[in-house]
Amino acid sequence: MRMSKLYMPTLRETPSEAEIPSHKLLLRAGMMRKLVSGVYSYLPLGYRVIKKIENVVREEMDRAGSQELLMSAIQPRELWESSGRWENFGPEMFRLKDRNDREFCLGPTHEEYFTDLIKDEIKSYKQLPLNLYQIQTKYRDEKRPRFGVIRAREFIMKDAYSFDRDEEGMERSYKEMWEAYEKIFTRLKLKYKVVEGDSGAMGGNKSHEFMAMAETGEGVIAYCDKCDYAATDEKAKVVYEVKKTDEEEADMEKIYTPDVTTIDDLVEFFQADKEIFGKALVYLASGEPVVVVIPGDRELNETKLCNYLRIPEHELEMADEEIIMGISGAKKGFTGPVGLKEGTRLIVDSRITKMKNLIVGGNETDYHIKNVNYGRDFEGEIADDLLLVEEGDSCPNCGEALKLARGIEVGNIFQLGTKYSSSLNATYLDEDGKEKLFVMGSYGVGVSRTMAAIVEQYHDEYGIIWPLVVAPYHVIITIINAKNEEQRDLGEKIYEELLAEGLEVLLDDRNERAGVKFNDRDLIGIPIRITVGKKASENIVEYSLRKDGERIEIPVDQIMDRIKEAFKEEGLELK
Repeated sequence: MRMSKLYMPTLRETPSEAEIPSHKLLLRAGMMRKLVSGVYSYLPLGYRVIKKIENVVREEMDRAGSQELLMSAIQPRELWESSGRWENFGPEMFRLKDRNDREFCLGPTHEEYFTDLIKDEIKSYKQLPLNLYQIQTKYRDEKRPRFGVIRAREFIMKDAYSFDRDEEGMERSYKEMWEAYEKIFTRLKLKYKVVEGDSGAMGGNKSHEFMAMAETGEGVIAYCDKCDYAATDEKAKVVYEVKKTDEEEADMEKIYTPDVTTIDDLVEFFQADKEIFGKALVYLASGEPVVVVIPGDRELNETKLCNYLRIPEHELEMADEEIIMGISGAKKGFTGPVGLKEGTRLIVDSRITKMKNLIVGGNETDYHIKNVNYGRDFEGEIADDLLLVEEGDSCPNCGEALKLARGIEVGNIFQLGTKYSSSLNATYLDEDGKEKLFVMGSYGVGVSRTMAAIVEQYHDEYGIIWPLVVAPYHVIITIINAKNEEQRDLGEKIYEELLAEGLEVLLDDRNERAGVKFNDRDLIGIPIRITVGKKASENIVEYSLRKDGERIEIPVDQIMDRIKEAFKEEGLELK
């Protein structure tokens, strides 16, 4: 492709809305453009990257025995009502009506659709297992779209669904998809970790996420260097050791604590460790007030609370001052588990039940209560673990200290079981002629999100550094002076020869200053760079790789050997 013809509107300045490197660089490099918040167009260079990621995904899915199809993004309400997700999925679903007032949504995912597709077609155990996938655009009305295509309202995704006879078959399909994903993200040169995830709105009993490591990632993972334990912070089990004590349960005592509302304030007021406080948090869960009590030195994991309550996350919100006053009789900051309004639902993290002589809110403005003990002074529903994991917590598998890191979720796999087949009555006949429900799995790869994750891992202060496998072009030839006949002729000759070898090549034949060309070359990140300059008459060019910047002068007849070497270093072969 000649750059004099290429639509590549690069930017010198970073758009004000761009927050992280991938968002900044994909905009500046002319690879995408924002239409409205969370909705982007992929321009020629960016779309070439998208297609290459899709091809890697497609090759590995096909190799794993999955079959590609394409379904509509428009789905009728009835499908989603059959699984109970029309209401439960929440405000992230784009809903619309046709001219006949029939309701539809723009698909955020396709579990119901795929199940409905096969339930009247696959009737015998002999047709199983079956694995189908598509690469398609999804839609979610994100409350706060951010970070470019990492959290967008419209995004490209590969979603696959497996249908098996039983749990054992589903486990095999799950393992096959896990292995296929490892191959996909390894081929894409991503540094990633596989972690236990929360199934959330997808449902099912087991899920894992493939997290591309990045300091700017929205996701937090907890992992152990000693064993293979790794989980998202939403899922990670917290091992919290309550300090053993021989002290007796003391009598409760109400203490005047004017304007002391935070744990830090309380620590200073009582001159005590955070560990002896009970923190009470007031929420509205599906519109009903709920008080949650956890150890004062920890943070609540709202995902775990939602799972305990069996509600979607959008149905949980912090209670306002009026609600708090109504159930406790006190201002915010003075709520506690003793003496709440009768009928108030109280949920207690299990560690609270093992602690002695707690200090808690007094349910009276400007008062706290000392020496409060579970069982004697209050009781509630006991939840095993409602805490958010922290750096240094003990690994639940081996006891070693956990580490935290940030990442971008680029893939996920779910064991759905019969959640969707039962709600849509999707059955097959087994060997004995008996009807049985399909046992399902669901598997997603965020294609557009993966593009951003690659940029997060491969960039420098000058621009993107694409791995060859996804680079929009393999080689860029820069003619320093396009008006110089010798430079122009040599550049054209190399261009035609490399095209004939099957390479994807950009020829910078623009009448621009050398500095502009070099800056653009660094910004768009083409891996292999050939510069045609003053030594064109001697058939000598400058050769360099974007990833290391080392420049060497070589004869033209050595170019292909160098390129083959670069491909070999990345585990690729020229076709």
